[in-house]
Amino acid sequence: MTTTLEPGTTPGTTTPTGRRWLLAGVGAGLAGVASIAASMGTGAVYEPDIAGDAPAIAARLAEMTTPILVFHVATMVSALLLVVFAAGLHRDMAGRLPTGSTLPTVALSGLLLVSAAQLLGSGLTTEFVFGLAEGDQLVPEVGVFFGHWLGTIPWLWGTAGLTAVALGMAARAGGYARWLGLLGYGLGALLLLLAVSPLQYMAGMVGPVWLTVTAVGLLASRRGR
Repeated sequence: MTTTLEPGTTPGTTTPTGRRWLLAGVGAGLAGVASIAASMGTGAVYEPDIAGDAPAIAARLAEMTTPILVFHVATMVSALLLVVFAAGLHRDMAGRLPTGSTLPTVALSGLLLVSAAQLLGSGLTTEFVFGLAEGDQLVPEVGVFFGHWLGTIPWLWGTAGLTAVALGMAARAGGYARWLGLLGYGLGALLLLLAVSPLQYMAGMVGPVWLTVTAVGLLASRRGR
């Protein structure tokens, strides 16, 4: 990848001119939205008319094979693209900030933790989706556990708040557009608040949106360069 100095960059440092990592960020965000939407379509354990009835919940989950598979694919696509975006963002921030700043590493780490949560969140789908379809191959209570797993683990986007706030601090230092910084501070603080609360899974409603808007904003800012 070729590199060039951005305006205001510290001498001796470089930032990537390629846009593929930004496209990966857009893709990761959109796939993350699809992942959460598909997860919401597998909420048999939350249906009030069968709550507490393990055999009924397992039977209902067996009818949700398609959304479960869509969830799996979308979640894994997001997880893989997140790694690419995180690596690109780390290098981009390192090229804009003073040497030795910890912000690029914090930003990288926050997204890698989200990717790990997505990997784990989708890790049981192959084992369970076909077992549910077979009916007699799965203990109903274990199927209930799988339903709760789908509704919590892949929603753990809270650590993206570290990335968002780090980007906000970088923008404050003049490295990025002011609106990206304000977005990072606002949604980043919300993500971190959710992460430390008992409702940490609700971060899944915020993280993919922040990522998509941020990646699109960064991509738009590079047009014409």
